[in-house]
Amino acid sequence: MTLTLPSPASPLKIGTRGSPLALAQAYETRDRLARAFDLDPAAFDIVVIKTTGDNRAMIDADRPLKEIGNKGLFTKEIEEALTSGGIDLAVHSMKDMPTVQPDGLLLDCYLPREDVRDAFVAPTYRAIADLPEGAVVGTSSLRRRAQLLHQRPDLQVVEFRGNVQTRLQKLGDGVATATFLAMAGLRRLNMAEEVPGCPIEPEEMLPAVAQGAIGIERRRDDPVAATLLEAIHHAETGLRLAAERAFLAALDGSCETPIAALAELSGGALHLRGEILRPDGSEKLSAAQSGPVEDGAELGRHMGEGLRARAGTGFFTL
Repeated sequence: MTLTLPSPASPLKIGTRGSPLALAQAYETRDRLARAFDLDPAAFDIVVIKTTGDNRAMIDADRPLKEIGNKGLFTKEIEEALTSGGIDLAVHSMKDMPTVQPDGLLLDCYLPREDVRDAFVAPTYRAIADLPEGAVVGTSSLRRRAQLLHQRPDLQVVEFRGNVQTRLQKLGDGVATATFLAMAGLRRLNMAEEVPGCPIEPEEMLPAVAQGAIGIERRRDDPVAATLLEAIHHAETGLRLAAERAFLAALDGSCETPIAALAELSGGALHLRGEILRPDGSEKLSAAQSGPVEDGAELGRHMGEGLRARAGTGFFTL
């Protein structure tokens, strides 16, 4: 098959959310594709799509995401545009992605993974342990909330939604004493040096499944998109995410379930750590396994099923 490359006259459309971080990820995707095929960046159009999760008219800023239906909250409208042909590729933060794609869509391209760690952000404190008793911490992540309360049940946790800039503004306004951001987002926005954020090692706070990873989704029957994406796919990231997302799928989890996991490659083996928590942080179950890199998805599934059996029914409800 002769590959017809996109051009300024006939650009390829890349769909994304409209936040500064989402746009940075879409431009990174565009630039990698342009370099791989020696194309003018104008051969790609960035198409901003507002998702349910972005629609402030539908969602109260103080209402937890889990109360409004979390699966596909930041992806549904983008995937609908991809299915209908309104866009040719969709760029996603992988920690937002459900483990099952709609019929006809395929997610098999990942960019090199960024820093997986969370950052503790507070103007006057350097670590969770430094916070005074009863301090207010803002986060919209059920995982971070549960992990924080597991360590410090004395703290008060308030809903803290919005993009990076919005959350920093809320912190500056005194809505909370501290919050958390992803190191990957700070780095992609070139803000890691200016934000008073201290990285939290995974041993203290295990990150969300697929945190720091960008995925590019395409139509299954689009050979041009398949060829383009194959050139920029980062195989190591794909292997790590296969294990983490299989772990998540076995637990029937989503981005609003208190589940954490991290897969790492070393010495020809894949090492996977995972944990599940009660939403109030009162209990945590952890597991770790290692195996051949090529068996990562099976390892993740097996570990997730094991933790699910240990937890029993009702573990994720208060």
